[in-house]
Amino acid sequence: MEEIKLNRFTTAQFLNFALGFFGLQFAWQMRIILSGPVTESLGASPFLYGLIWLAGPFTGMVVQPIVGALSDKTVSPFGRRRPYLLGGAIIASIALWIFPNSQNVASWLERTTGLELPIWTGLLVAAIMIWIIDACINVAQGPYRALIPDVVPPEQHSLANSYISLAIGLGSVVAAGVAPFLKWAFNYQMSIPAQFVMAALAFTLAMAWTCITIKEYQTRKDMLKEVAIADKTSFLQSVKDFFAMSDEVPKICLMQFFTWIGTMCMLIFFTQYAVHTLFGVPDLTSVTDSVKRSFDDTVVSGTNFSSICFAIFNFVCFVVAIPIGILAEKFGNKKVHIISLISMVVAYILMAFNKNTTVVAALMGLAGIGWASICALPFAMLSKHIKKGTEGSVMGIFNIFIAGPQVFVCTLVAWFISKCAFNVDGLVNYHWEYAFLTGAVCLSLAALITKTIKE
Repeated sequence: MEEIKLNRFTTAQFLNFALGFFGLQFAWQMRIILSGPVTESLGASPFLYGLIWLAGPFTGMVVQPIVGALSDKTVSPFGRRRPYLLGGAIIASIALWIFPNSQNVASWLERTTGLELPIWTGLLVAAIMIWIIDACINVAQGPYRALIPDVVPPEQHSLANSYISLAIGLGSVVAAGVAPFLKWAFNYQMSIPAQFVMAALAFTLAMAWTCITIKEYQTRKDMLKEVAIADKTSFLQSVKDFFAMSDEVPKICLMQFFTWIGTMCMLIFFTQYAVHTLFGVPDLTSVTDSVKRSFDDTVVSGTNFSSICFAIFNFVCFVVAIPIGILAEKFGNKKVHIISLISMVVAYILMAFNKNTTVVAALMGLAGIGWASICALPFAMLSKHIKKGTEGSVMGIFNIFIAGPQVFVCTLVAWFISKCAFNVDGLVNYHWEYAFLTGAVCLSLAALITKTIKE
């Protein structure tokens, strides 16, 4: 294929490029913050909640490698990546609307069929919607990352990934901050279903804008040549080629594996930690409706606090995303990433031993420095080794080392927490803070592995 010279991106072009990821992260953040309260209200225990979260890693390990490889081969008037970006956004948005209404869907099914459905039908509907949401987010995410080497010149890959990190931070801040802001400014509590509708609209509209405004440079002739080459390559061969790109690729993957165990320990369990550990709400999965109602206000307060903390966490990510990219270009990805990971380790350890909400909120801000680096620099490290025409496949395979660690967190960490119960006034609660200690250990290992990577 004839090499196409890519023009350097301006700041305005980078901001426009990152807008679709803003919508994607808006939807993902809403799913992170509110999936716990929704599923717990439907009867999910800590361990069952962890199993439901398996949707993310399983769809990530299966969907992204397949979709990434398919997007490398896709030939359409709409482009290689854009059909997956928009298609994933639309289907995910439908599931985002259904998810918080799962019990209503279950009741409708019961009325329509005339059957007496099990009490857990609503939880089953919610679990299915989570799987669809996560699958479709992965459908859009892999090809989106593959757009960077497609359209951005190599010397700007670190900066491009930093703008993606910026979009992740800003999308998360807005998603997490809207409900608490409305409560604070107008004393209006936005309902959970309304927040999911907002996320659905943001995802679809932002991704549609990206598809309209971002040009894919390959001609149909170029794409057909790549398809002819790609069709001769099996998935196993793609994996073999992936690890053969460089001696540093296996190290980057191992770093990413431990990084995402640590990251998901916080992302999955923070809302439950806020509600049950900081605000003292006992486990409500097996109590009577009257007991649940007595904790309604406290649950709302804990959930809103979690949203505020995620807003702070992602606001810091938003603020430092571009400086991290600039520092990485000056001092190297490796040094900046190690320092960022250490900041997250310190935040986790202090959160595990602190119940002061003001301190916890500040520590979430400190952890946001690490999050900004995690969202950008590992991808920048990897992009230096990608061969032209394999971008989607490589990003899909790399995602296995993001999704795979989540299986560990969703099963073993969730099981461990479920075994760490204690009684308060005759009601059961769990040590959710233990997730942060597990995360701190894994992030420390990731920092040590990063030190061995050669740039």
